[in-house]
Amino acid sequence: MVESYYKHHVFFCTNKRDDGRKSCGDCNAAALRMYAKDKAKAAGLAVFGGVRINSAGCLNRCGVGPVMVIYPEAVWYRYSDEKDIDEIVEKHLVGGQVVKRLRVD
Repeated sequence: MVESYYKHHVFFCTNKRDDGRKSCGDCNAAALRMYAKDKAKAAGLAVFGGVRINSAGCLNRCGVGPVMVIYPEAVWYRYSDEKDIDEIVEKHLVGGQVVKRLRVD
Protein backbone atom coordinates (compact mmCIF):
# COMPACT_ATOMS: atom_id res chain seq x y z
CA MET A 1 0.00 0.00 0.00
CA VAL A 2 1.29 3.44 -0.94
CA GLU A 3 1.03 6.11 1.71
CA SER A 4 -0.32 9.51 0.77
CA TYR A 5 2.27 12.17 0.08
CA TYR A 6 0.23 14.59 2.21
CA LYS A 7 -1.89 13.89 5.24
CA HIS A 8 -4.40 16.40 3.85
CA HIS A 9 -4.66 17.92 0.39
CA VAL A 10 -6.93 20.98 0.31
CA PHE A 11 -8.37 22.37 -2.92
CA PHE A 12 -9.93 25.84 -3.00
CA CYS A 13 -12.11 26.65 -5.98
CA THR A 14 -10.88 30.04 -7.17
CA ASN A 15 -12.67 29.97 -10.52
CA LYS A 16 -14.11 33.22 -11.84
CA ARG A 17 -16.64 32.89 -14.62
CA ASP A 18 -16.58 35.35 -17.50
CA ASP A 19 -20.31 35.17 -18.20
CA GLY A 20 -21.54 36.79 -14.98
CA ARG A 21 -22.83 33.64 -13.30
CA LYS A 22 -21.98 33.22 -9.60
CA SER A 23 -18.58 31.70 -8.97
CA CYS A 24 -16.25 31.14 -6.04
CA GLY A 25 -13.78 33.63 -7.48
CA ASP A 26 -16.36 36.37 -6.88
CA CYS A 27 -16.34 35.59 -3.15
CA ASN A 28 -12.75 36.44 -2.18
CA ALA A 29 -11.71 32.78 -2.65
CA ALA A 30 -8.15 33.52 -3.81
CA ALA A 31 -7.38 35.76 -0.83
CA LEU A 32 -8.92 33.29 1.62
CA ARG A 33 -6.88 30.47 0.08
CA MET A 34 -3.72 32.49 0.70
CA TYR A 35 -4.91 33.13 4.24
CA ALA A 36 -5.37 29.37 4.73
CA LYS A 37 -1.87 28.71 3.37
CA ASP A 38 -0.43 31.20 5.84
CA LYS A 39 -2.41 29.61 8.71
CA ALA A 40 -1.18 26.13 7.74
CA LYS A 41 2.42 27.36 7.62
CA ALA A 42 2.08 29.09 10.99
CA ALA A 43 0.66 25.89 12.49
CA GLY A 44 3.64 23.89 11.17
CA LEU A 45 1.44 21.88 8.79
CA ALA A 46 3.11 22.87 5.51
CA VAL A 47 5.74 20.10 5.64
CA PHE A 48 6.33 16.71 4.02
CA GLY A 49 3.52 14.45 5.15
CA GLY A 50 1.49 17.46 6.31
CA VAL A 51 -0.93 19.70 4.48
CA ARG A 52 -0.89 21.06 0.93
CA ILE A 53 -3.28 23.87 -0.02
CA ASN A 54 -3.89 24.43 -3.73
CA SER A 55 -6.06 26.48 -6.05
CA ALA A 56 -8.47 24.59 -8.24
CA GLY A 57 -10.52 25.47 -11.25
CA CYS A 58 -14.27 25.08 -11.07
CA LEU A 59 -15.30 22.32 -8.67
CA ASN A 60 -18.89 22.57 -9.94
CA ARG A 61 -20.44 23.51 -6.59
CA CYS A 62 -21.02 27.17 -7.45
CA GLY A 63 -24.48 27.30 -5.91
CA VAL A 64 -23.08 26.78 -2.42
CA GLY A 65 -19.73 28.50 -2.90
CA PRO A 66 -17.19 29.52 -2.14
CA VAL A 67 -16.08 25.94 -1.54
CA MET A 68 -13.04 23.88 -0.67
CA VAL A 69 -12.58 20.13 -0.46
CA ILE A 70 -10.16 18.28 1.83
CA TYR A 71 -8.76 14.92 0.82
CA PRO A 72 -8.35 12.08 1.55
CA GLU A 73 -11.59 12.41 3.54
CA ALA A 74 -13.40 14.15 0.63
CA VAL A 75 -15.00 16.63 3.03
CA TRP A 76 -16.48 19.68 1.32
CA TYR A 77 -16.74 23.02 3.10
CA ARG A 78 -18.38 26.33 2.40
CA TYR A 79 -16.68 29.30 4.04
CA SER A 80 -17.18 33.04 4.03
CA ASP A 81 -14.40 34.67 6.02
CA GLU A 82 -11.14 34.26 7.92
CA LYS A 83 -13.01 33.06 11.02
CA ASP A 84 -14.36 30.09 9.02
CA ILE A 85 -10.88 29.33 7.67
CA ASP A 86 -9.43 29.48 11.19
CA GLU A 87 -12.01 26.98 12.39
CA ILE A 88 -11.40 24.58 9.49
CA VAL A 89 -7.62 24.72 9.95
CA GLU A 90 -7.75 24.33 13.72
CA LYS A 91 -10.48 21.71 13.96
CA HIS A 92 -10.06 19.65 10.77
CA LEU A 93 -6.45 20.01 9.68
CA VAL A 94 -4.93 20.14 13.17
CA GLY A 95 -7.54 18.34 15.27
CA GLY A 96 -8.94 15.83 12.78
CA GLN A 97 -12.56 16.83 13.40
CA VAL A 98 -15.07 17.77 10.72
CA VAL A 99 -16.55 21.26 11.14
CA LYS A 100 -20.19 20.29 10.78
CA ARG A 101 -21.61 23.81 10.57
CA LEU A 102 -19.54 24.54 7.44
CA ARG A 103 -19.79 21.12 5.78
CA VAL A 104 -21.46 20.83 2.40
CA ASP A 105 -23.20 17.52 1.73
